[in-house]
Amino acid sequence: MIDLPFRLRTLRRQHQLSLAGLAQRTGLTRSYLSKLERGLSQPSATTATKLAEAYGLSADQLLGSGPEGLDEVVSVVRANERKPLVRLGTALGYSYQALAGKRRVRSMQPVLVVPPREFPARQAASPHSGEEFVLVLSGTVEMVVGTRSLRLETGDAVYFDATLHHRMRTLSARDAQVLVVASR
Repeated sequence: MIDLPFRLRTLRRQHQLSLAGLAQRTGLTRSYLSKLERGLSQPSATTATKLAEAYGLSADQLLGSGPEGLDEVVSVVRANERKPLVRLGTALGYSYQALAGKRRVRSMQPVLVVPPREFPARQAASPHSGEEFVLVLSGTVEMVVGTRSLRLETGDAVYFDATLHHRMRTLSARDAQVLVVASR
């Protein structure tokens, strides 16, 4: 069973919409949308369709039902199916692979990162809201979080407030692989 109020609130925030903006997009009232997000009301099929269209989803994806919705509830990413991500750090030597698969509504962003060998001249990962968890899967990295420089080896982990400036680089002879999970 999915937490529909959470999904609705998360989708709206991911699309950077206020309740008023979503109301304008869907033709629904702000108060009704607020009730849906707080679990005080359940959407009709028509309402679910309007909300799904506003977010570029099918109603099944929005509600977590049917074959498309199942990919939203349980998302498996096989090693040979990982997709490269292009992010700000890509141009600075970082490589990224998406690990959340088809799941669009999420409160975490898991990514496999291969850091460059040198710190970029400019900040690759600007501070952002939320928190980050970093686990070194292989190799050795230097990670700078705020004013702290940390040497992390295979199996080491760090958890921090993502509003701090942070960046990392590979120190080992082979490319390091790092699991990064950022909250939204």
